[in-house]
Amino acid sequence: SRAAPAMAVAWRAAPRLAARLALGRRGIASCIDPSVGLTEDQKEFQKVALDFAAKEMAPYMAEWDEKEIFPVETMRKAAQLGFGGIYVKPDVGGSGLSRLDTSIIFEALSTGCTSTTAYMSIHNMCVWMIDTFGSEEQRRRFCPSLCSMEKFASYCLTEPGSGSDAASLLTSAQRKGDTYVLNGSKAFISGGGDTDLYVVMCRTGGPGPKGISCLVVEKGTPGLSFGKKERKVGWNSQPTRAVIFEDCAVPVGNRLGAEGQGFSIAMQGLNGGRINIASCSLGAAHASVLLAQEHLTVRKQFGEPLANNQYLQFGLAEMATRLVAARLMVRNAARALQDGREDAAVLCSMAKLFATDECFLICNQALQMHGGYGYLKDYAVQQFVRDIRVHQILEGTNEVMRMIVARNLLQG
Repeated sequence: SRAAPAMAVAWRAAPRLAARLALGRRGIASCIDPSVGLTEDQKEFQKVALDFAAKEMAPYMAEWDEKEIFPVETMRKAAQLGFGGIYVKPDVGGSGLSRLDTSIIFEALSTGCTSTTAYMSIHNMCVWMIDTFGSEEQRRRFCPSLCSMEKFASYCLTEPGSGSDAASLLTSAQRKGDTYVLNGSKAFISGGGDTDLYVVMCRTGGPGPKGISCLVVEKGTPGLSFGKKERKVGWNSQPTRAVIFEDCAVPVGNRLGAEGQGFSIAMQGLNGGRINIASCSLGAAHASVLLAQEHLTVRKQFGEPLANNQYLQFGLAEMATRLVAARLMVRNAARALQDGREDAAVLCSMAKLFATDECFLICNQALQMHGGYGYLKDYAVQQFVRDIRVHQILEGTNEVMRMIVARNLLQG
């Protein structure tokens, strides 16, 4: 149609979408309103996060992606709102919020830039590990500068030869007096090379999970180096590199917990990490539903709006239903984790599996509804698709999530 170029200009970017999310949620049908069921306090910090996403993230989302910019100053602004250590204790600079509160915040921020929010979720997980398993001295040494995002953290578990089979990792740490000497490498590390602290799972003992310990390695330590910056489909606002250790000497005082406790620390961290990344998927999916909703209303074919097409109406209804189901599952798992329930780990796995799968389908369907426009980088929907695809892989692949759920069922 002759109106198509003008419409493309009007539809160019995410800020318009984020403004709809932030300004009293106008135009958001009550059936998908993310504030439903929340307390007044939760609604308040959800609004703060949505406002921040609209003003500080969405206008720059496409540029960060295209130019592969790691938006350090924007994240520091987010930290001023308490988003650098959301579920870290207040005495070291954290916000002391619950896992459900954290999920609500990451979902809201992800509507502005999913890639940046996903890195922030990993950073928060690292700070929580230090806060929870570190000594009092370690907590006070590391956490305040991480909560303010003066410094940034990366999580180092995956290796070139051990992804899903994390218990077989090979990076070794031999104790020599009051230091550990690290040798090995980690792969696909978010923030690698640009961040300041690396929470590293390494082998201090025999084979299997009981031989793994956790060390905090500071940037600038001799023997620590980084691979090339990886070129990725999405998540381009955060750098990804290999982290390499060559006779890297780390003080024993940088070990979190006891020797052999590392695998347990890693898995407990990942339970929360799975909720966090699922929450980022929720934000991307919610934004994509709104993008599709407006596109169907504005775009005309065969003389009438696409919104009059019953097939597309049904598709939009299915997207909305998947979104709400995924949100309920994620929030249920977040409550279970916060309460320390026995079934929390498996519920986190179920939520991560369901939400990341379903939300990718939602974003992909939203792109399809945009037709050819959805495949243009002028349109935000394609970036949501690219950014959340990896959520089905990291924090434990969705195949591993299925294994965890099945094992729990079969072992009774």
